[in-house]
Amino acid sequence: MRPLRILTWQVHGNYLYYLTHAPHEFHVLSKPDRPAGYGGRNGNLPWADNVHDCPVEHVREQSFDCVLYQSLPHFQQDRLEILGEAQRRLPSIFLEHDPPLAHPTNTVHPAADGVALIVHVTHYNALMWDCRRTATRVVEHGVCVPDGIHWTGEIARGVAVINHLQRRGRRLGADVFERWRADVPLDLFGMEAAASGGLAELPY
Repeated sequence: MRPLRILTWQVHGNYLYYLTHAPHEFHVLSKPDRPAGYGGRNGNLPWADNVHDCPVEHVREQSFDCVLYQSLPHFQQDRLEILGEAQRRLPSIFLEHDPPLAHPTNTVHPAADGVALIVHVTHYNALMWDCRRTATRVVEHGVCVPDGIHWTGEIARGVAVINHLQRRGRRLGADVFERWRADVPLDLFGMEAAASGGLAELPY
């Protein structure tokens, strides 16, 4: 099978960085001033050669195999305003990075219309969203283990990696985490982890 040409946006750089380790070509939309969501392959991540900058003004000139949406504005607006008609007909995936902001279990996902496969980045998110009959999958955040690093089981603790847990609270399962931590020794890593009694943010 030849590598697929995938059009996408940069929403969460680290997630996209590890996702692009898949053997496909990723074309990441960009704008000159690099606003949120349109950063292309910029930043300090060591992007591989299969990640390509895709200026918004040239996107209709290119051909792709599928479109990977990563936010509601991209799915609802960019799909209609930036992409061409043929590109809108391509197989589509909506990559959902967050649990719902509204009701924690009864919020219908805005992409639950059968247009796109919905992929959640955690099983927790998949549990919270009501995706109706739309097909869903879970693709968790990847990580490359450095050479020479091996699990030995010597440290009798667990690890949780959650960004902004204190600020985002129960929506991200802060209460669940605290209950688990009362019974199982857990070290918390992630953005602002120290605010929740954790350790630090992990580099890519």
